[in-house]
Amino acid sequence: MKKKFISREQEQEQHAALQQSQQKSGLEFSSVEEMLRHDALHTPVPPSVAHRLQQSVGPTTLQPRPWWKRLFGK
Repeated sequence: MKKKFISREQEQEQHAALQQSQQKSGLEFSSVEEMLRHDALHTPVPPSVAHRLQQSVGPTTLQPRPWWKRLFGK
């Protein structure tokens, strides 16, 4: 019977610690988009990822060909 008492006590301590941690970091958002914007503002992009992204985007000065040139191959 003593084992149950100890495990219950430990469970209560863990529950109390979990509640305290949730109270400290509890942010509430009205929408998913707002949560994602908040996360994007507070999460830095690693330099290696930023560099690879910049390479994949490349120069954006090229304009796409008109639809009729793509269709007729000129």
